[in-house]
Amino acid sequence: MDRWYGVGVVEVLPVSTYVTIVVFIVGLIYVWVKWSGKPLHLRWELYPVPHEPGRTHYGGSYMEEVDWSKRKLSKSLTEELKEMLKEMLFLKRVYTYNRPLWYITFLFHGGIYMILLWFASLLVYSVLTVYVSETVASIIMLDRLNQFFGYVGIFATTIGVIGLLIRRVADNSMREYSGKVDYFNLIFILVVLLTGFIALSVDPYFSLARMYMVMIVSFQMTQLPELHPLTILHIILLQLLWIYIPYSKMSHFLGKWFTYHKILWDDEPNIRGSRIEYRVKEIIRGYKIPWSGPHMKKDKSWLENASEVE
Repeated sequence: MDRWYGVGVVEVLPVSTYVTIVVFIVGLIYVWVKWSGKPLHLRWELYPVPHEPGRTHYGGSYMEEVDWSKRKLSKSLTEELKEMLKEMLFLKRVYTYNRPLWYITFLFHGGIYMILLWFASLLVYSVLTVYVSETVASIIMLDRLNQFFGYVGIFATTIGVIGLLIRRVADNSMREYSGKVDYFNLIFILVVLLTGFIALSVDPYFSLARMYMVMIVSFQMTQLPELHPLTILHIILLQLLWIYIPYSKMSHFLGKWFTYHKILWDDEPNIRGSRIEYRVKEIIRGYKIPWSGPHMKKDKSWLENASEVE
């Protein structure tokens, strides 16, 4: 696998890395725009709502106030973000409602966050080295941090992904709602991690990884480090994973914003002339139902279905 049609694989890697970055970013933007344009959801309005200042601790609502509809609502986006971070970083609800699963999934997600920090430390080190000074990067010990994040991340994520695979197979309740794509995603990640261990055995201090990132940041294709074939395989698989993420269920991290801010905590009142009223009418009259049933006809609006009821 050293050369493809006279072109060295190593020479192709920088170009494929840039393509991967572009496809990943475009994919995330596509998913965000797609979800943002979805019809109005069925609002839960479950309390406590974090953006209610002074009422979160007892689950109150602005509707307690007299003439609340005549006042401008006060919301705290900061409090929402704090609550979201508890869920995203520490998996708060899994910890509360399914403690045995939490130990495994926290290792998995925590390991992924450490790998992301590994990428970030590589990027910062490379930017400082190329555009500021390698001495500055050494002073703040980015190489040591890089090693710490890398080792903790790959070990934690590997243990977590193996644990999740075993749990999906052994736990009847999880096996019932686990599809083929769920197993594929976990196995794909595991294969990338296992090839990562091989790459790690060749480059235990991430020296080659830093050289490669410096080359990417500096756009100097002529300064390619010599890479082991298995390291090249790992890079290719890693790039494929990054390309795959935005278009798969693994993009659910973007969905946190919509799930919490737009569904779970959206308590904007539906009053005459409001944005909510307009969107409700838009769905009733214009949204075509993509599914069918004994009581509903496909590709007709809610209003059309309701008018046909005898």
